[in-house]
Amino acid sequence: MANTGRVDAVVVGGGIAGSALAAALAGDGYDVVLLERQTVYRDKVRGEVINCWGVEELMQLGLEKCVLAAGGTYVNRFVGFDETVDPDTATAKALHLDEMLPGIRGVLDVGHPEACEALATAAEEAGAGVVRGVGDVMVTAGSTPSVRYELDGMEYEVPCRLVVGADGRMSTVRRQLGITLTQTPPNSLGGGMLVKDLPDWPVNVTSIGTEGDLLYFVFPRAGAQARLYLLHDPTQKGRFSGPNRHAEFLEAFRFSCIPNSEMFAAATPSASCAFYPMNDSWTDTPPYTEGAVLIGDAAGWTDPVIGQGLSIALRDARMIWDILRTSTDWSDADTFGSYGHERRVRMARLRVSARVRTTINMTFTPEGAARRKAYAAAWPTDEVLAGSRIATFKGPFNVPSQSFEPEVIERIFALR
Repeated sequence: MANTGRVDAVVVGGGIAGSALAAALAGDGYDVVLLERQTVYRDKVRGEVINCWGVEELMQLGLEKCVLAAGGTYVNRFVGFDETVDPDTATAKALHLDEMLPGIRGVLDVGHPEACEALATAAEEAGAGVVRGVGDVMVTAGSTPSVRYELDGMEYEVPCRLVVGADGRMSTVRRQLGITLTQTPPNSLGGGMLVKDLPDWPVNVTSIGTEGDLLYFVFPRAGAQARLYLLHDPTQKGRFSGPNRHAEFLEAFRFSCIPNSEMFAAATPSASCAFYPMNDSWTDTPPYTEGAVLIGDAAGWTDPVIGQGLSIALRDARMIWDILRTSTDWSDADTFGSYGHERRVRMARLRVSARVRTTINMTFTPEGAARRKAYAAAWPTDEVLAGSRIATFKGPFNVPSQSFEPEVIERIFALR
């Protein structure tokens, strides 16, 4: 086994959360090692929108420029094309995303592989040791943390002040720390596909809406590209599968509620078209222990129906960065108490937002359509009723806290 000198932090997982934290810490002069299994980041139909509150976190981390250089595109309008409203009215009622938070230009759409590559490169350029192609990882927490990892048939051990688990939903760090995870059953099944040759869709407009028994998302990017998503009931597993799934997916986008929706069927699909269960999860104990802390999906996630994964990851990274810059004993579990409390409240509120979107947009019945129409009429003049919806753009702490109370949610669900 090859032994290395002691470093400040070993970050396991070079996704959005891990690479962002490694870049920020290395930029401050800390000795950081970032371990990543992939040698090249692949398109796995991950989230590709950083909402306004996530952009704020990205800017605080000093990483906005590198994400923009990776092809990030600011989108400043949200149009809710939907079967319950005519397209002209939907367009006239567009949300101005560049007015959600001071100094934030809108939501930032970016390819997930490109963003990971840009952030990992930023970490390396800031001085972090970035190791790709890592095999098995073994973590030791406690007062003298260390990480052992395999690379090209050799085993290495790195002692450190702190182990950061940023290795995603199937986190091996979480498992080795003995931190258990609770997951809900799937609320829906969702799939996505990157398309090119879509010049007629405005690059500054994102859209989410319902028609028939599908919930759709359009997240545009520069260069006449967009990431398209479709969500449907979990009982319809396999609806978009088989050799014709790409064409069937694009044909499904011929929604009558979207003007000129024929453009989607004429677009060029990418190779990836996969569906995954949309659910919530959380750790049963705080996402930290002596000598180690979890961030990003490793610490639990919210239903992707609200598209908060990248914003959550960046908030986690920024919070841990702030804590470590002002703390001397990184191995003390109490150091991360404020992070654990904030994350628990944050994620609970976002789970409410996800429940509202699923119920409002995925109740595929006449009653569901009536409720969706009534809510669309009610929330613009009631900030409390609007809170769980607008939190997906502004963040869960920038709307009234009562918006997440059960009685408010029941008021929304009773609308007709």
